[in-house]
Amino acid sequence: MSAAETRTWEGPTAPERLALLRQAKSIAIVGASDKPSRASYFVATYLQSSTRYKVYFVNPVVKEILGQPTYASLADLPESPDIVDVFRKHDDLPGVLDEAIEAGAKTLWLQLGSWHEDVAKEAEAAGLDVVMDRCVKIEHARFHGGLHLAGFDTGVISSKRQVLA
Repeated sequence: MSAAETRTWEGPTAPERLALLRQAKSIAIVGASDKPSRASYFVATYLQSSTRYKVYFVNPVVKEILGQPTYASLADLPESPDIVDVFRKHDDLPGVLDEAIEAGAKTLWLQLGSWHEDVAKEAEAAGLDVVMDRCVKIEHARFHGGLHLAGFDTGVISSKRQVLA
């Protein structure tokens, strides 16, 4: 999306996002990385260690992430994922949507910074719920009281780093 485009699509409210996360049993991370510096790795680590979700990693190049095998595409997963969490560039999103529809996914979730109005409209027309420009990890942690785990919401308002005794 170019800077000149206006956002007209409206996503689910906070209670609706909470309901999507509560109903989900599995999350497929498309564009998952085995590099600890990548956001998808951080999200994968959190989902694997701090949630009840069955987490699948989709990456056609990497063989294993966090001790789990990866899948080349959503079509290769052993089940239909409830949420497809997407870490791919803007131009790849229509293709990911096609795969998500074919795989029987229920929700297409585009990570922070990712927004594609046409994909959102097509996904909804196909019966999928859509969340854009939000992080699954942040949303889950926010709803479940875990934002402090990543250094967010410490309850301290200060420009200085807090020294722990």
